[in-house]
Order: sequence, then structure tokens, then C-alpha cells
Amino acid sequence: MKQYIVDAFTKEVFKGNPAAICLLDTWLPDETLQAIALENNLSETAFLVKADEGYQLRWFSLGGEIDLCGHATMAAAYVLVNFYESSDELIFHTMSGKLTVTHQAGRFEISFPSFALQEVPITEEMVAAIGCRPVTAYLGRDLLCVLDSAQAVVAVVPSQEKIEKLAGLLLHVTAKDNQYTCVSRTFAPKLNIAEDPVCGSGHCHIVPYWAQELQTNEITAYQASTRGGILYGTYAGERTKLAGYATLFAIAEIFI
Repeated sequence: MKQYIVDAFTKEVFKGNPAAICLLDTWLPDETLQAIALENNLSETAFLVKADEGYQLRWFSLGGEIDLCGHATMAAAYVLVNFYESSDELIFHTMSGKLTVTHQAGRFEISFPSFALQEVPITEEMVAAIGCRPVTAYLGRDLLCVLDSAQAVVAVVPSQEKIEKLAGLLLHVTAKDNQYTCVSRTFAPKLNIAEDPVCGSGHCHIVPYWAQELQTNEITAYQASTRGGILYGTYAGERTKLAGYATLFAIAEIFI
């Protein structure tokens, strides 16, 4: 089995978010797919199988299969465009429906479903989990905590144990920024991931929030993890488009 490791939402290796991409002739048992993801020890391993229209795409984190992953989708598109397909448009069939990816001048843009956000009360448990009091908090698939400054986002020292007890699959902290539209960080202890370097699905919460808050459809977002990454977001109501770059780190053969 051929496997590629691609750094997504970056033009440089060792930055962005690495994902492993495996191309299959047919689906292996879920237990095998999860074992491969654990062996890779990356936040996501994605698996592709050719379909009548495009590809079937599934994502496995260290904590199990998930319904949506942005950076591994971009990494999968990078692999297909550079090694298998000549088309500048790709279609993926996923747990979150059909995802369309366009490619132009090295940049990939993916159309994702937006997560609807509901404002929720700020609790002492949230404060204890991130070490500061959010300005506001919202719940979609994930919990989104809005902080008062970009410096506060960078300074967060998370309690993984306390975050795991909060509502939502992942926890995102975000704030308005001077250089970019917004900055954020993502924590995912429920998926056995302390901090996700650059979270695409998280920005299907973050981009809609800031687009509505700032009354603009175009968002340039920076994920302020140690690796860092830049996402170019376009909010279109029920859909959020995320664009960015990717770069190849490694190609391997898996023997099982």
C-alpha cells in the first residue's frame, strides 16, 4: 500500500498539519485502518478508494474515525493532483457529504459544510480548562471560546483533563488579530490529540463566527500552534470554503 505524508496549510515542511494519505484498491477492515492510524501517530490518517465519481474518503484520528477533517482532505487532494489526477477539480464522498476541491497555482480550496453555532453560557469549568475567562462561547460540533486578544490565545495553557469534560468534540480558542483576521488554537483530548497543529474542521466554526461578527465573507486565519498554519476562508452561509497550500514530506510503502 502506498502512503504519503503531506504537511497541509503551509508551503514549508515541518509547518502546518501533517496527515498520512493511504490509497486503497478496496476497503480494509476498520480495525486495520485504525491500527494504521495509530502506527502513524499523526492527528489524522486518511484513506482513499476510487469511486464512480471521484473518491471515497475516510479520516481516522488517534481516537477513532471522525466525521470531518480539513487538513487531511487538503493533503489527499495534494496527493491526487500531484501523482494520480490531471483534473483541477476533485470530488470526495465522505461522512459529511460530498466535498469539492479546486486547485489553481498550487493552492487548494475545499467547500465544507458550515457548523451552526449556538451561544452557550460561560462556565467556571471553561475558565479552569483554558486558564482564562472567554468573552463569549459557542457550541457546534465543537466548543468555540472567544478570547479578548490574540496574546491571550497564544498564552493559553490547557488542562487536557478538564477540556475532555467540556461539551463538544474539540475545543477551539480564537481572537481577533492585527496581522490576520483572527488567530486560534485547537485542543482535542477526546481524540487523544493534545493540540491539533492546524484544524480545518475547526475553522468551519471559526470562519462562520468571525464572518458574521465582522460582517465580511473573507477571513484570513492563523493557527497559532507551535507549527503554525494559514487558512484562507470564505463564508457562504451553509458552506465554508477553506483554501491553502500543502507540501510533501514523505512517500512510503506499507506492508501488512
